[in-house]
Amino acid sequence: MSEKAAQRAVVVGGASGIGWAVARGLAATGRQVTIADRNAEGAAQRAAELGAPHDATGVDVTDEASVAALFEGVGAVDMVVNTAGFGGFGRITELAVEDFRSIVDCCLTGAFIVMKHAGRQLREGGSLVSITSLNARLAAPGMSAYCSAKAGLAMLTQVAALEMGPRGIRVNAVSPGFVHTPLTELVTMADGVLEDYLENTPLGRVGVPEDVAEAVLFLCSDQASWLTGEVLDLNGGAHLKRYPDVLAHVDRMASA
Repeated sequence: MSEKAAQRAVVVGGASGIGWAVARGLAATGRQVTIADRNAEGAAQRAAELGAPHDATGVDVTDEASVAALFEGVGAVDMVVNTAGFGGFGRITELAVEDFRSIVDCCLTGAFIVMKHAGRQLREGGSLVSITSLNARLAAPGMSAYCSAKAGLAMLTQVAALEMGPRGIRVNAVSPGFVHTPLTELVTMADGVLEDYLENTPLGRVGVPEDVAEAVLFLCSDQASWLTGEVLDLNGGAHLKRYPDVLAHVDRMASA
C-alpha cells in the first residue's frame, strides 16, 4: 500500500486525548482524516482546526447502527484507528453489574462493532489499529471491568488479524501504560498514585498522547507492512513490574 495524499483515515474517539494526537499525526502525513466521536461538536471543532479536506461526524461505538452509518458514509478507507474507551473503579463485590457492562460495552463490544464495520470498508492492504492498555496484561484491584475488556480486545485483535489477513489488511493494537489525558486526570488526584506508577516504570516517566500517536502512525505505515496481530507494549517498561494499587490509594485518601 503506497503512502499518498489520497489515503483516507478514520479516527474513532478522535476529539480528545490520544485520538486527537493520532488525528493530527495522520493529517500531518497527508492522510484525509475523518474524526468520529461521541462528542460530535468536539469532533467538528477538531476537524475545523485541521482544515479541509478533513471532516468529522458523531458516533457511538456501543450503537451498531451508528457505527454502520459512519463507515457507510465514509466509504472505502485505508486506515482505521479506534481509541474509544473509558474506565472506572469498584471492587467486584460492590460493583454494579450495569457499571461493569457499560465499560465492557464500550471498550470491548464497541471495539468489535468498529472492527466489524471497518473491516467491510477497508481497502486491500489497509490497516486497523486499536488501543488496548497495560491493564490487558497487568491486573489492578478495583478495575475488573477495564482489565477484562482490554484483555479481551488484545485477543480480538489477534483473531481479526487472522480473519482479515487474506485481504492484506493488517490488524494491530497499541497497549499504552499511564498516559496524561483528560480521562486520566481524576486518577492522578489520588495522593501517591502517580509516584507509585513512576516507581514501577523503568524509564521513569508517564506517557503523553503523542507517544501513542507515533506508534500508531508506524503501524499504519508501509514500514509495518509485514506486521499484523501485534499488541505493542508502550509503557516505559511498566509491564515488567507491578501495577499500582490505585484503589488502595483512593481508600487512604477517602479515610484521611
